[in-house]
Amino acid sequence: MQYKVNEGEGAFYAPKIDYHIRDCLGRSWQCGTIQVDLAMPERFDLTYVGEDNAPHRPAMIHRAILGSIERFLGILIEHYGGDFPLWLAPVQVAVLPVSDRYNTYGATVLGALKGAGLRAELDDTSDKVSAKIRRASLRKIPYMLIVGEKEEAAGTVSVRHKTAGDLGAESVEAFAGRASEEIREKRLRPKAGPA
Repeated sequence: MQYKVNEGEGAFYAPKIDYHIRDCLGRSWQCGTIQVDLAMPERFDLTYVGEDNAPHRPAMIHRAILGSIERFLGILIEHYGGDFPLWLAPVQVAVLPVSDRYNTYGATVLGALKGAGLRAELDDTSDKVSAKIRRASLRKIPYMLIVGEKEEAAGTVSVRHKTAGDLGAESVEAFAGRASEEIREKRLRPKAGPA
């Protein structure tokens, strides 16, 4: 493997290996690191008894797979531009009633989604459904489930994906199963809509 020695960097107590990743703009960020630390065992006066029955100073190994979690999350957010795949999105599904009359059915759908372990929200504002879709799209919520008279009567939802658009109608259970599978598989894009 090619490597580069960075003399005079922050690791002054012993050798270390840094892993750098490139973000979507091509910038390099140090995230993961594995390093030998001879300073902390000295400072804490750490010892162990060796095979010779005498005290010895240990060497400590630090390991940070992601490095600073804040730095890693910042890189991840920037890489996706906040447009996370379903499994990573803070809100995975928005339930959007077409009018106030369908808020109760929307709440039922929300309960079923949460029961299936999905992170979902109900937009029960009195805004038009087009405004609700726009708001959910701007928030980059992966799925929008539109509910109205037809959906309530059939016990279904009209599924809309943030990039794929209208995916058709399906039962809440079928949608929840498909979404759960997408999450389990850590997919970056959804499969085709309901059959």
